[in-house]
Amino acid sequence: MASRMAGRPRTKPAEERRYDLMLAAERLFLHKGVDLTTVEEITQGAAVSKGAFYLHFSSKADVIEALRARFVQSLLNGIAEEVGQQDAGDWNGKLTAWAKACAKGYLDAARLHNLVFAAAPPPSRKGLTSNILIDDLAELLAEGSRGGAWSLADPAFTAIFLFNALHGVVNQDGAGDDGAGRAKLLRDIEDNVLRLVR
Repeated sequence: MASRMAGRPRTKPAEERRYDLMLAAERLFLHKGVDLTTVEEITQGAAVSKGAFYLHFSSKADVIEALRARFVQSLLNGIAEEVGQQDAGDWNGKLTAWAKACAKGYLDAARLHNLVFAAAPPPSRKGLTSNILIDDLAELLAEGSRGGAWSLADPAFTAIFLFNALHGVVNQDGAGDDGAGRAKLLRDIEDNVLRLVR
């Protein structure tokens, strides 16, 4: 018995504690709001000490920033998976897969997106012109231009334009609230994305 206990770690690895803190904070922020949630409630929800919280985060705002980064990376991972399923030379398919996967990601996590980007807005609007999603879309547009699918003078500008247009239509009241509405929204996104690059 003693030999089995000796091989077990006494504490969770740091990344696991950080994940637990973010998960507890996300649940509490969605339930109570950021302002009404205390650091103590987050640490209790994650079953860690306050000291452990401050090893990973300087404040609740720091947790929100980490939740933003995780949200965007998760969205990008889903987009990459959908785009990767398209044929190598099918640039229209890749572009529409990108746009629809991005829209679905926002719709599927609308409450979390609203929390980390609207209820606790970032300190600047830079994310609307420069982020890993826009960079990925700009590269896809540039590759499609090189592949002859379309001719864009400035793929980076077009990526910013498309990203913000997509962001706007997905954030409309009632967008994608039911199956038929979501299907129509995705068809409209596909049609308009292709029209813009042609």
